[in-house]
Amino acid sequence: MGVIKFTCAIITRALFILVSLIGVWRVTTVKSDHYWSLTVLFLPLVIEMIITLKRRKGKDYKWFSPPIFLFLISIIPSIWLLELHHRHKVSEPVECKKIDYSYIRSVASQNETLRNLTYLENFKQGLSAVCANDWILALHQILLILLIVGKWLLPLGGGVTRDELSQLLLIFVGTAADILEFTSETLSDVKDNSPLLVYIVLAVWTWSMLQFPLHLAVVTSKPSGEGEQGTQEASLLTKHSTDIWSIVEALFIQDGPFLVVRLTVMTYFSIFHQMLGFFAIKNFLVVILNLYRLVVICQDFRSSSSSTNMDIALP
Repeated sequence: MGVIKFTCAIITRALFILVSLIGVWRVTTVKSDHYWSLTVLFLPLVIEMIITLKRRKGKDYKWFSPPIFLFLISIIPSIWLLELHHRHKVSEPVECKKIDYSYIRSVASQNETLRNLTYLENFKQGLSAVCANDWILALHQILLILLIVGKWLLPLGGGVTRDELSQLLLIFVGTAADILEFTSETLSDVKDNSPLLVYIVLAVWTWSMLQFPLHLAVVTSKPSGEGEQGTQEASLLTKHSTDIWSIVEALFIQDGPFLVVRLTVMTYFSIFHQMLGFFAIKNFLVVILNLYRLVVICQDFRSSSSSTNMDIALP
């Protein structure tokens, strides 16, 4: 069992580095070879892997995942550069290709016909011919999928149960879908005369990605005290820690910022369409329902505390 965990820890970090390397390679392709210096960002992930494998046998931590956080640090700059480069050079070459079934068939047929090229060279040519927008979207998709799969493969940290991991992975799936929809839909609404909106969307997207290294909304903290005294002294944060952290993430990391950006797009930049309005309403409902949930939790805690104090006061 220890060998399997050790292997999964290495494979996961190797996949993180591979995807980050693909992102850097794409940046050097569209800009210049000077951007190979972005590979320096891989160094903290390598150091973390060595330390974790040596001291913790590859096991992750309970509340926070350093490999996922360092993976985000290594790939987010590449996505920023690609997004900004694409927005400044919107025109695509005529020969660019979209990633669809015909593209996959053409790449497969080239492998059979071009005998003078190696498979790697042919593969690089095929990737270089992909349209910039499809390239960026593919990186976003691979990043989110790998975050989910990587967290699944990483050995469990101390105190994290399989039930909590399964809940966390399900939350990650929903979060990833919302984030991908936010970036793809909102960035597609950017006009040529509003480059500031690109920076705003990318900044909010980067902020929302911080949910993946954090496990506060699922992993529970077991109170050390037991019995009547422990129940009496339990605070609101201790008793409802998972619910409160889930509300905080929705209000300040995901749906709250998403709502602000979409309202800004509709009011300040005068951009509106049916899907933008729908998702703005969806974010508004999530914010309102989370505030309602917070009020209910506080009222229930106050009522339970009052009843406990009355029971103790009675002889």
